[in-house]
Amino acid sequence: QVQLVESGGGLVQPGGSLRLSCAASGFTLDNYATAWFRQAPGKEREGLSCISARERDDTTYHVDSVKGRFTISRDNAKNTVYLQMNSLKPEDTAVYYCATRDLEGSDCLAYIPLSIADYDYWGQGAQVTVSS
Repeated sequence: QVQLVESGGGLVQPGGSLRLSCAASGFTLDNYATAWFRQAPGKEREGLSCISARERDDTTYHVDSVKGRFTISRDNAKNTVYLQMNSLKPEDTAVYYCATRDLEGSDCLAYIPLSIADYDYWGQGAQVTVSS
């Protein structure tokens, strides 16, 4: 059974950091493109970052609003994708989701801008709140 489970969310002060984890089970994560999305209250879900399958050299992409602050990475041994978030701002407050495209060897750069329609399996979400 394919499953993605996010963890690492919480409350952090502006300027602080968090690292979100997305642990996969039921499949080998590095065979597929994986992305992070977020959804703030009253807003649509937006794509933030993605990482391609290992055979695509793990190429990554970050949307301009988080470039330089957020970094996506993958630990193949742990079957986990991470989102390191630094210099957090109150406007980063949202529920964060990881998602995987059900296509082996997928190149996430072929699906820019990031769209929820291009990703097939989703985690349950992790709340991130940035507030003093």
